[in-house]
Amino acid sequence: MRVLIVEDEPLLAEAVRDGLRLEAISADIARDGDSALEALSVTEYDIALIDRDIPGPSGDEVARRIVASGEGPAILMLTAADRLDDKETGFELGADDYLTKPFAMRELVLRIRALARRRDRRRPPILEAAGLRVDPFRREVYRDGRCVALTRKQFAVLEVLVDAAGGVISAEELLERAWDENADPFTNAVRITVSSLRKRLGEPMLIETVPGVGYRIAVPS
Repeated sequence: MRVLIVEDEPLLAEAVRDGLRLEAISADIARDGDSALEALSVTEYDIALIDRDIPGPSGDEVARRIVASGEGPAILMLTAADRLDDKETGFELGADDYLTKPFAMRELVLRIRALARRRDRRRPPILEAAGLRVDPFRREVYRDGRCVALTRKQFAVLEVLVDAAGGVISAEELLERAWDENADPFTNAVRITVSSLRKRLGEPMLIETVPGVGYRIAVPS
């Protein structure tokens, strides 16, 4: 999952980003409206966390443009404005959810997971394929009933692969969806992470390499 944090308070933005990374959720930060709109134009995000009071185009304007585009991420507004009238305005602008400051990081993560699932109604709460059971909410993985301990990055990569239901995911797409904007496009991090993930999952090998194309979960025919 890829999240855009639109927040002009550096400490809060970085705290949210780091908290999401602990949950295997990749996140980028935009500190004003112009930066947010630029990021949205070049990256496909699943969720946008938007503070309404930011420099440049306001958070309301950013949300309005996302909705007007007819596509784009789900919108979760993060704001200190906690009056019912403020919330009503936010929802009228097209917000999918609303969370007032201060908030618990765990609640934010749960709301993000719920929004992501709601956007793709075909996606079940628990992802299953080839004997794997992946629970994004609890960040737990089981293979044939055996609990598999994964690092955050390994979990993020596995979630993308299992969600593809046997489809091939390129290294470039994995880098975009499981890392953040600071990832080096020429890095071999994807190959290294997939290799370590295979070892953690054990035999028989579940992740196949499709030469010149990418990776996929070997789903029995």
